[in-house]
Amino acid sequence: MSFRIALNFEDGATRFIDCNDGEKVLDAAYRQKVNLPMDCSDGVCGTCKCHCEQGSYDLGDEYVEDALTEDEAEEGMVLTCQMVPSSDCVIQVPVPSSACKLKPAEHEAAVASVELVSDSTIILTLDLDAPEALTFLPGQYVNLTVPGTSESRAYSFSSKPGAEQASFLIRNVPDGLMSSWLGEQAKGGDRMRFVGPNGSFFLRNVDRPVVMLAGGTGLAPLLSMLEVLADQGTEQPIHLIYGVTHDGDLVEIERIEALAARIPSMTWASCVAAENSTHPLKGYVTHHLTDAHLNAGDCDVYLCGPPPMVEAVRLFFKEKGVEPAHFHYEKFAASEPVPA
Repeated sequence: MSFRIALNFEDGATRFIDCNDGEKVLDAAYRQKVNLPMDCSDGVCGTCKCHCEQGSYDLGDEYVEDALTEDEAEEGMVLTCQMVPSSDCVIQVPVPSSACKLKPAEHEAAVASVELVSDSTIILTLDLDAPEALTFLPGQYVNLTVPGTSESRAYSFSSKPGAEQASFLIRNVPDGLMSSWLGEQAKGGDRMRFVGPNGSFFLRNVDRPVVMLAGGTGLAPLLSMLEVLADQGTEQPIHLIYGVTHDGDLVEIERIEALAARIPSMTWASCVAAENSTHPLKGYVTHHLTDAHLNAGDCDVYLCGPPPMVEAVRLFFKEKGVEPAHFHYEKFAASEPVPA
């Protein structure tokens, strides 16, 4: 038996390792050439201290309190030199991946399809060369290189981990580098490369009601999360509010309906901001976020959208005096270059 351990580094990079039953995380990492911070490896110095955000484990009793206090252990801090997982885990490592001598994980794929599903949105689907080599947490993103250039763009997966194909919702930006290539040059079989996964915006354990708020192509990572929830099952209420600017910007509605059919506890709504909209629900996502959804703050909120939307939701919570148990959000800006 082995467990999947996601190591999330300070710079946003994520690397997955397999930890055998009874094996310590630090040993498993070194076995797979991931040089996590360490010094003594005996639970004395505290150099390997990290935060376990998700999963079950045992720390034993061989470490000293100077390395890890009782309060720290109760807050989920761990010493990787002593930590023995008993489930899959997500660990936050407080150093950049480069400090652990890690190179970004590169993947290659072929274009399966490019669909202009609205004036504002392109769905890109890729056939992965090695699906088994791509592991990510639902909600994470990769840096996708624009063919024929040295520039990349960051896009969240709308597909679920483990799928044979990777899919992305891409905003169709006029004269945008990636948008132009997809709209004017891309054809089936074209080669593409990407680096990742990256990001701290991902689905955590669901143990309370969940509210998902999407703006435009910010729907992508939430679709990935919902696919995983549909596979795993959950009895917790899940409510999605998907907002766009114009009626024609609404995409993937059939897919959302299919996911809602697979998740009995899921409800959802879409809204359109334009004043001339004919959509049944008008305005912004906050106009349709009720006290019942917020459950007096006992809920986890996942928000992905442009910066003004994120700030508007933060202000909405502040004005209502509601503080969600957990508030995970990701801002995005169109055509923002990232290192190749």
